[in-house]
Amino acid sequence: MIIIGEKINGTRKKVSAAIQERDSDFIQALAKSQAEAGSHFLDVNAGTSPEREADDMAWLVDTIQAVTELPLCLDSANPKALKAGLERVDKTPVINSVSGEKPRIEGVLPLALEYKTGLILLALDDETGIAGTAAGRMAVVHRLVNMAREGGLKEDQLFVDPLVTAISTGDKNALITYDSIRAVREAYPQAHITCGLSNISFGMPLRSLINQTFMCMCIYLGLDSAIIDPNNRDLTGVMLAAEMLMGRDKFCQNFSRAYRAGRIGPKKNS
Repeated sequence: MIIIGEKINGTRKKVSAAIQERDSDFIQALAKSQAEAGSHFLDVNAGTSPEREADDMAWLVDTIQAVTELPLCLDSANPKALKAGLERVDKTPVINSVSGEKPRIEGVLPLALEYKTGLILLALDDETGIAGTAAGRMAVVHRLVNMAREGGLKEDQLFVDPLVTAISTGDKNALITYDSIRAVREAYPQAHITCGLSNISFGMPLRSLINQTFMCMCIYLGLDSAIIDPNNRDLTGVMLAAEMLMGRDKFCQNFSRAYRAGRIGPKKNS
């Protein structure tokens, strides 16, 4: 599984304060913690107003890269902010994200094509928003994949997000995600499939239990990436166990290494 660490996000109150105050120690601690917990990318979302987001994104990229060599996932709908990040990254990033909405197609997609980045594709557009069926979401996905390919991106550079919606707002919402994952995996076997897993449990009790169960089902159907908190030991443990049981962990090495490193399982007394 490709883990995209979610914690450096300016919509979070403490992260927002750190960005405003240029508290590099706080941001760097988040970056190091997520790197040590097994992230493959770090999501970077300034979450600030458009007039200052480019400066904030540039500062975040410089601050994070001072303490980790992990590639970044530049998370913004603002082309100026993305451009500022792209001009500073040391390694090829992922851009989060392009949807079927006109502003993103016109403003974000050209940057991904110019810099040949990884790219998250969201299954929504101007006309229908988030479709209520897997077929409706796949119609958007097909269009976005075709545009990305025509622009020179390879299939394995694409991360398709079928968009998880809360089970509390519709008892078929998880099934729509499952059907979408199956459809993406069949149509684009080299593409990655990612999502914001915790959306499924919004408004429900025992969210951790729901998230863990949902993750297992999604991994079985083809999910190979997730935007999560890598320091959530229970969720990470379930993820690694599911991959192992699916035959995706040769000789159980990833699971065993994580256990020996103390990243999963009960915390050991220091």
